[in-house]
Amino acid sequence: MAATLITRFKEVTAEGDIIEFVVWLVPSPVDPSRHLYKYRAVYVVDGERIVGFDNERGKGDHKHVRGRESAYAFSTVETMIEDFIAEVDAIRRRR
Repeated sequence: MAATLITRFKEVTAEGDIIEFVVWLVPSPVDPSRHLYKYRAVYVVDGERIVGFDNERGKGDHKHVRGRESAYAFSTVETMIEDFIAEVDAIRRRR
């Protein structure tokens, strides 16, 4: 089974910021993740990643917020997208 695209979204805001996420269903977990999704979500301002969520091989589920990386407890695709949008909204409110 090949990877199957689950969702893809990209928006360029009026300010030129980029909000983008992509999720695939994969045939086996991306080690050390235990679920069957490969995902990336990013919020970019002036060419710099401000928020990012992903599950890179060898690192597992994690997030980046203003240059700091930390573990992320993935539960569902919907929750990951909600958590990502919440991080983006919190940063945008402070701008």
